Amino acid sequence: MSLKNFNIRNWVLLFVIVLVTATRFIPLNGNISWFNFTPVGAIALFAGTYFKERWKAYLVPLLVLFVSDIFINHAYTGNWTLFYGGFQWIYLSFAIMVFIGSLIKKVNVGTVFLGSIAGVFVHWIITDIQPWLSGTMYNKDITGYYQSLIAAIPFERNLLLGNLIFGAILYGGFELAKSKFTILKTNKELVY
Repeated sequence: MSLKNFNIRNWVLLFVIVLVTATRFIPLNGNISWFNFTPVGAIALFAGTYFKERWKAYLVPLLVLFVSDIFINHAYTGNWTLFYGGFQWIYLSFAIMVFIGSLIKKVNVGTVFLGSIAGVFVHWIITDIQPWLSGTMYNKDITGYYQSLIAAIPFERNLLLGNLIFGAILYGGFELAKSKFTILKTNKELVY
C-alpha cells in the first residue's frame, strides 16, 4: 500500500468506532434495566456523518455490530451463533440510522440530538415487528403491535441514552480532534 492511498481519517474513524464498540462487552450481570444501553446507534449515526464513501459508512457499523453480536450471543447463550431471530430488523434499523447520520451536514448539539431521536424512533418501530409477528406474547392484530411497542419503551429509552452519551463522545471527540489535526478534515473542510 502506498502512502498516497493511505487515508488517516478513515483509519482514525475505524479505530474510534472499534474502541467504542468494546463498551458492548461491559458485563451487565443480568441487570435488565441497562439492556439496550449501547453505542451501536451512535456509531451508525457517526459513521453516516463522517465516512465520505457511503459503502464504508454502512459496512463499518454493520460489521462491528455483526462481529460483536457473535461474541455477545456466545457470552449469553454459550453457543456460537451468526444470526439470531429478528436480526434482519435490527440490522435494517441500524442501516437506516447510518442514512440518518448521512443527513447531518453541520455537526452541532441540535443536529446530533435530532438524529439520535430519529434513529431511536426508527429502531423502535422496526425492531418491534419481529416480536409482534413471530413471537407468542402479542396478538397478531394492530393492538398486538402497540403492546409490543409499549413493552419496548424502557429498551428504547436506554438506546436513546446510549445514542446521546456515546454520540457526545464520538461527535464531540472527533470534532475536537479535527480542530487540532487538520489531517482529519475533508478537502471540503480545508477550503473553508
